[in-house]
Amino acid sequence: MLAVNWDTIRLFLHVLAATIWVGGQVTLAALVPALRAAGSDVPKAAANAYNRIAWPAFAVLLLTGMWNIAAEHDKEHGAYQTTLIVKVVIVAASGLSAYLHAQAKSRGAMAALGALTGVTALAATFVGIMLAG
Repeated sequence: MLAVNWDTIRLFLHVLAATIWVGGQVTLAALVPALRAAGSDVPKAAANAYNRIAWPAFAVLLLTGMWNIAAEHDKEHGAYQTTLIVKVVIVAASGLSAYLHAQAKSRGAMAALGALTGVTALAATFVGIMLAG
């Protein structure tokens, strides 16, 4: 069996947090029609429940992301550096759009910001895979 080391732990925590942040958004979006059918207040209650684990997961993503950058500092040049900057911008957009989505009052704003949050979360995941090689 391969040895467990700090790289393994760092990547595990990052992937675990990403499954919560990204996977939770996809799951919740898929459930919204059924939640609406259960009652007009049910989607908001489900979103609030999800937010209790989503935001801590986002914080873990930020912390382990910084840990990833520090651990991979020897790669920070050229195309890798450019891709890393793109990832940081996408992650910031994901967090900001999620925050604005949670604050939105109109159904249209919630839908648009929710979609933007989902797209940026998926994009961050994709670009992260690019960085992992």
